[in-house]
Order: sequence, then structure tokens, then C-alpha cells
Amino acid sequence: MDHFLQTSAWADVQRSLGRRVHEQSGPGWSFLAIEEKNPAGKVIYAPYGPMADSVEAFDAATAALVALAKEERAVFVRMEPVSAGFSASDAGPLLRARGLQPAPANQQPELSWIVDLEGDFKDVLAGMKPTNRNLYRNIHKKGVTFRASQDPADISVLLHFLHLTAARNGFKPQSDEYLTSVAQSLLPAGAGTLFIAELKGEPIAAAFAYDSSDTRVYAHAALDDTHRKLSAGIPLLVTLMADAKDKGLKHVDLWGVAPEDQPDHKWAGFTAFKKSFGGREVSYPGTWDLPVNKLRYGAYQLARKVRDRLR
Repeated sequence: MDHFLQTSAWADVQRSLGRRVHEQSGPGWSFLAIEEKNPAGKVIYAPYGPMADSVEAFDAATAALVALAKEERAVFVRMEPVSAGFSASDAGPLLRARGLQPAPANQQPELSWIVDLEGDFKDVLAGMKPTNRNLYRNIHKKGVTFRASQDPADISVLLHFLHLTAARNGFKPQSDEYLTSVAQSLLPAGAGTLFIAELKGEPIAAAFAYDSSDTRVYAHAALDDTHRKLSAGIPLLVTLMADAKDKGLKHVDLWGVAPEDQPDHKWAGFTAFKKSFGGREVSYPGTWDLPVNKLRYGAYQLARKVRDRLR
């Protein structure tokens, strides 16, 4: 899978937000890395990267990241090698042997749910719960239609529903400014699409998807609670999948899910929804730090431990 967070389109998003981005590549490897600020100082962060086709290529990418960190006077490199020539189950010993250590928390999901689109779309539908298939096939009878948009102005539809959902469920969504910047960068470039469900011409649900060369990421979604009984979010997601299939993409990444042995996890409800569309769980190595300035990184870790104890 080609992970969206390691694409030039995501680099453009980061630059539109005023962040400094570095892109490098070599034989069998590449990375997109973002400069971030941390209590320890500057960090070079490669989200879901670096990408490498072998352990040797991963080592070369890591060396390039360290050289970059030294050049930019960063305290450490933060990485998430999801596709780097080794499996998640082998990652721990391999990364520790190279001086990396688990970050205090994972920046991106460690588990994701993937729906594969290869074969006939009827096979994709067959893997879903019958309720999902039936809603997709019959919701038009209730006057609900779907449209795809690459007009940045339409982000206002999603923002409105996110505000309603946040007020209803008591969570803090990403800022309007952030999502508007993402839409303005991705939509005109064809690297993102807004999907909108409408009832008699009025929006009732929306979803924002990001595309890499082979994978569509289901990134943001929300609906109008007034029409909750229509369950428009389900056929909206199936429409998003069907559109991805039509565009020749091979996978839809429904993003983070909760571990199976944690029924009280904050993502448990989302996880049940995502799994109802069929698919498979994918495990990633998680987020790892490679200290470059070991003294400052050690002080940073010590300060975190003292703060956690005081809490």
C-alpha cells in the first residue's frame, strides 16, 4: 500500500499550513519528513515512514534521516516504518537493535482496517453486513442521493456536520482552518474528494477522503442527527468505496480501530461500524524515536516521567 502521509500531496498540505517539509529518496527507499516542535526541541517526523523495500534500504533511509536531523539541529527523529522491509511483529527487536525506542505515544493509529477492492465490486459488497448492502441498494427509494465534489467551498458542509456532532458527543474536532486548508490543497489537485449525501437536495451527511496512488483513506465524516434514522453514513461510505474502485484504486483504508481485547477503548464504537463493511485488520509497528542529541533527548524523557508521576 502507498500510504497517503508519505505522498507529495500530503507534503503540499503541510507546506500550505506553513510547515517545513523534507523529501528524499534513494535506491529502494524514500521519505517525507516534517519539522515539528517538541518540549525537547526540534523533531524530524516521518509519518508512516520511511518507506523501504528491504531492511538494507530502511537502514539507508534511517541514515539519511539522521543526517537531516543533524543538519537541521533536531534533537531526535520520529518515525513509523509501516512499509520498510519488515513486519510489525519483527519490528521491536529490529528497531531497538538500531538504537530506536518506542515514542511516549503513537502519533498515528497502530491498527487500521482495510477493505480490498480487487475483483468485482459485488465481492466487496458480499463481504459487508446485509444491512449495509441493502441500504446502499435501496436508500434512493427514500429520496437520498449522493454526489462527489472537488470544490473546496463544499468543505463547509462537512464542517457544519462536524460542529453538530462535536456538540452532541462532546469531542473537539480539528479546526475549521486546518480542514479548510487541507481541502484547498487536496481537492483542486484531485488528491481528495468530498462525498455528500443529500435528501431532496439538502445535505444530510458528508465524508472527506484522501487518495494515494493505490489507496483511498476515509479521513473525516459526520452527519445531521435530524436524519439519523436514514443511516445515510453507511451508503455514503459504500459510495466512496465504489468510486475508489471505479478510479482503479486497490484499497480503502478506514483508518484506526481499537484492539479486539479492549472493548472499552474510545474507538470501540467506530471500530464496530468500520468492521461492518468487511475487510481486514492491519497492524503497524507504532511510533519510534531515534535520539540524535542523546543528552537533550534523555532530559526530555526524564522530564516526562517526573511529570507523569506528579499527575
